[in-house]
Amino acid sequence: MDQPNRIVTRRHALSIMGAGAVATVAVACGKSSKTDIASRASTSSPSTSSTSTAPAAAAASQSAGATCVLMPELTEGPYYLADEAIRRDITEGRPGTPLRLELAVVDATACTPVSGATVEVWHADAAGDYSGFGNGASSRTFLRGGQKSGGDGRVTFDTVYPGWYQGRAVHIHVKVHDGSRTHTGQLFFDDAVSRAVYATSPYNQRSGQFLRNTHDGIYRGGGAQSVLVTTRGDSGYVGTLGLGVQRA
Repeated sequence: MDQPNRIVTRRHALSIMGAGAVATVAVACGKSSKTDIASRASTSSPSTSSTSTAPAAAAASQSAGATCVLMPELTEGPYYLADEAIRRDITEGRPGTPLRLELAVVDATACTPVSGATVEVWHADAAGDYSGFGNGASSRTFLRGGQKSGGDGRVTFDTVYPGWYQGRAVHIHVKVHDGSRTHTGQLFFDDAVSRAVYATSPYNQRSGQFLRNTHDGIYRGGGAQSVLVTTRGDSGYVGTLGLGVQRA
């Protein structure tokens, strides 16, 4: 299977995951041709700054002539638990650098917001543990939750920056339930941002080092197209991404 084109400067409607029943896509909303977009993206990288950016749905809903490129599904992994609570704050007191996750579900064909979709996220804590498993088995709920997208397609989660664990790059798992379809993927972080976070407490209390994105087999299967745009806030970070789903 051919490797999908890398498209989109990440300050426009970006990308997401693959689908179970239906393929998910990377979204490039704008009037540029596919060739022009791919050319720009070949020299782009995930951005960091001190100013928060709005989710991708706003730009997507205003664009015309959208170009959308299919991208591969990224595995669910072994730590999924169904029927999570619908809530914005999923921290449950877990220590770590605050992270506000701002996502926007976008119709990949029309580049318009998708309302009423359920977005689930789950990830490891600062120690690299998932709730419900291993050292996190005493709780089945921390750092897990779902949100319904509003009329603008947006969902927001208040959490902490994920910790690393052996054999994987830093990531957040995500599912988008849109009617009878479920789209599954993983969100990644710029290595430089992870390095800065892990130099601080409580992350720096661990020995060892996190795996860089390019050394992660799952990332190499399409993760470059689902790297969060990460911006620095007063007390933590904001991670932003458009989740493009193919609806028909």
